[in-house]
Amino acid sequence: MDVIAFIGPSGTGKSHRALVVAHEHHASCIIDDGILIYNNRIVGGFSAKKEENRIKAVRRAIFQDKKQVESVRKALDEIQPERLMILGTSENMIGKITKALGIPGPSYYIHIEDVASPKDIEKAQHARLKEGKHIIPVPSVELKPHFKGFLIDPIKSFWRRTRLSSKQDEGWEKSVIRPAFSYYGKLVFEDAVIQALIKNSIEKSPGVTDVRSMDIKKSKEVTNGLILQIDVTVMLGFVVKEIMDTLQKTIRQEIEYITGMSIERLAIKVGGTIEPSKVKYKHKE
Repeated sequence: MDVIAFIGPSGTGKSHRALVVAHEHHASCIIDDGILIYNNRIVGGFSAKKEENRIKAVRRAIFQDKKQVESVRKALDEIQPERLMILGTSENMIGKITKALGIPGPSYYIHIEDVASPKDIEKAQHARLKEGKHIIPVPSVELKPHFKGFLIDPIKSFWRRTRLSSKQDEGWEKSVIRPAFSYYGKLVFEDAVIQALIKNSIEKSPGVTDVRSMDIKKSKEVTNGLILQIDVTVMLGFVVKEIMDTLQKTIRQEIEYITGMSIERLAIKVGGTIEPSKVKYKHKE
């Protein structure tokens, strides 16, 4: 297995350019911040971007955890890639990663200055330092099971293969995560805030008239997780399964996007029904 290194200071845009650089250098696998990526999927390791402080993040990024090493080694043994690209902040960091994983040292080094302009690097640093944005080079659908409690936005970038190529631009989906709790410090939301978001979600859900009761608990197993139990009233004439599915999606989107917390479990019970003619207020569509 041939190993190449992609080096640059933290927050300079390595992860943003990782897919393009790996593609150009025929690397089928990428190691970035503690995870192994193959075919747009996380196939091994644990992300340093989830850690609550810098010390833990660094240890995770250089594979100081035995289970993490075993996870990545197992995946590499199964995939047998011809070339692997490792992202790191320095040659020393790359060396620590290859040693921890028991793989060959890099045969080639690429620096962020080789593929990004000073202006691009400055823009990336602003996004990291001022906005708390972290890029992970996999689609958001793939990230969500791994990053509960984080705000995730998908982005898509395009790259023209060559000026002479007749093929269309090729696109890769990546994701921006905003780890609000680790970046801005610990945030605490009162139950009243969660209740207001749930009520707002109900107003947006046709067929649901009001909430009869709400039980809000903080998860003991998932960081920044919520366990919600809701009892609602629905209008007669609507298909219950359809309006419950819509309400589930609306509540999850409302709470997870605005607060950064994740809903570990959401149970909705229909506790009553009402004739449409008796509904006092028209709902928002």
